[in-house]
Amino acid sequence: MAPDDATARRSWQVWGLSASVVVTDPGQADAAARLAQGMLDAVDLACSRFRADSELAVRRGDLVHGAAVSPLLATLMVSALAAARWTGGAVDPTLGGDLISLGYDADFASLPGPARNDGARPAGLLAAGPSSTGLWSAGRPQAHAPQPSALLSGAPQPHEPRAPGWTRIALDGRCLTVPADVTVDLGATAKAVAADMAAARIAVELGCGVLVNLGGDIATAGPAPDGPDGHWQVLVQDTPGDPAQQVSLPAGRALATSSTSKRRWQQAGALRHHILDPRFGLPADAVWRSASVAAPTALEANAYSTAAIVKGHVAAAWLRDSSVSARLVDQGGRVLTTAGWPAPELAGAGFHG
Repeated sequence: MAPDDATARRSWQVWGLSASVVVTDPGQADAAARLAQGMLDAVDLACSRFRADSELAVRRGDLVHGAAVSPLLATLMVSALAAARWTGGAVDPTLGGDLISLGYDADFASLPGPARNDGARPAGLLAAGPSSTGLWSAGRPQAHAPQPSALLSGAPQPHEPRAPGWTRIALDGRCLTVPADVTVDLGATAKAVAADMAAARIAVELGCGVLVNLGGDIATAGPAPDGPDGHWQVLVQDTPGDPAQQVSLPAGRALATSSTSKRRWQQAGALRHHILDPRFGLPADAVWRSASVAAPTALEANAYSTAAIVKGHVAAAWLRDSSVSARLVDQGGRVLTTAGWPAPELAGAGFHG
């Protein structure tokens, strides 16, 4: 195990979730946190649907006819549309109106809901440091299985899926066109892009290795604690009652966890969760408690983990066919892995290929 002072960590709350940065140069921890928060502030000002002064809100009328947007907003929209393409529309940035109708019309921290620890302990919590080999010893799922969540959509799903909304958005360079009846919610993809951009900026400006964790979206840049070819040690666990697994994440790679057990709220007696099935505009069936994906960027990891929740029973086959390294936890606490994700008995073996 590396000495305790080999890395330093700073944690805080933002957007109703937990954020943290870990750096390989302890003397740069405060500066890294400031740089990360600066990136989060910029992303929030560009695209938040919860603030009237965000660029996306202020320019909404102009966007109906097409208008030039800032480079940052253009990047965030490019990323959201890419996620939609990768997932066959399972991740759709045009679900803002559906989320509002379901009661997600304010920052999550202010929504009514059951007792929860959403954001208090994010999936992908960084362990203390690497072992001497850069690998953890084998981990085991917890013996007990969590009880199925009583997640309700509140209404039966329509028999006929609706047309995909993301295909109605046009982006030509920085010229963005959004139809008047479409409410954009960049949600998860913007959070993932913020993690990727913050990690890259910290590594370049501070000259150290860094891991950025935004509510389970993890991006790394620069060298790991045990060197440029080393690994970050990450505990993958959604809630304290879920199966846990420690894995090795190579330097420069990313990991994201999407969950139906967190970010839930009450509306008219129904318990909602935030991952919607774009075909119907309703919370996706909670086949999986969580889906974790390792990928080159947090954006890709987030897109595939979110899509896995939406795709439900066919997610495992889809992930395998897409050669995506994933870990799915079902409502009985059983773990299923795909395409290179280490099996529970091989936890710590890292990702290969």
